[in-house]
Amino acid sequence: MGMLEGKTAIITGAGRGLGHEEALAMAREGCNLVINDLGAAFDGSGAETKVADQVAEECKKLGVKAVANYDSVTDFNKAKAMIDQAISEFGKLDILVNNAGILRDRMLFNMSEQEFDDVIAVHLKGTFNMTRHAAAYFREKGKANEALGNFGRVINTASDAGLTGNVGQTNYGAAKAGIAAFTMNAAAELKKYATVNCIVPLARTRLTTDATPQMVEIMNKLDETGLDVFNPTNVAPMVVFLASDNAKKINGEVFRVVADRVMLFQGWHTVNQIKNDHKPFTPQLIAERIRELMKGAPKKENLYALLGDLVKM
Repeated sequence: MGMLEGKTAIITGAGRGLGHEEALAMAREGCNLVINDLGAAFDGSGAETKVADQVAEECKKLGVKAVANYDSVTDFNKAKAMIDQAISEFGKLDILVNNAGILRDRMLFNMSEQEFDDVIAVHLKGTFNMTRHAAAYFREKGKANEALGNFGRVINTASDAGLTGNVGQTNYGAAKAGIAAFTMNAAAELKKYATVNCIVPLARTRLTTDATPQMVEIMNKLDETGLDVFNPTNVAPMVVFLASDNAKKINGEVFRVVADRVMLFQGWHTVNQIKNDHKPFTPQLIAERIRELMKGAPKKENLYALLGDLVKM
């Protein structure tokens, strides 16, 4: 019996890359699925319904029920319709995986308003839209049957661009940092009915190859044992775990997942302080003591240092 036997999940952006591998991994564990994907290019342009259809068929071949959905997560009402579709098709909803995303990379001084708005809309607003409607369902069902406990599962997707930073991605980074913060707040609000957690994948997808050609060589590297470090299949098991009943006590956490590693992130927290003996600081005194404050802070995590630790750059 699979870890997700008889459960129902929606996975957004499930047509390719991470979402595709998450869908297959969840199907292997017995989960019925709504496969959502516009079939768009990595920048959000275009649409091709067969992308979601093909993944739904793959999942069916693994012995579960699956249906396709082609709507955009940016539409509040269509997000609600997606929740309703899962309930109509399978009688319930247990799991939501927010994975849909696009890239519109640009240096800040060249970025258009539309490039900022579109990325925020898909990642951050899309995560809100889907989670908001799922949350209402989880709460309604949980209040009607308290024996269910925190039966719902929400798994969001953030990025190192938002948590450690990356050049050319102020829009994407802001959205992903927002998703991590959204996760922590939503987890506190929904803890009676659902868990809300977040993954930070490092994987080979269209967003790390097609959108950023300079990353292609790195993303295809193997480690010294021959492990395909950035294969998206490496990420999917963590999503399956977080979607399962085994994760009912894991809530509001952010995990980086790559290769053979799962890393626990800790968010903003105080790392050092200076005091002024019960008197307010003056700007001049801050200028004198700022080195003291900064000297005690740990070195910031760097994405490229992490990549170098995983594979020879």
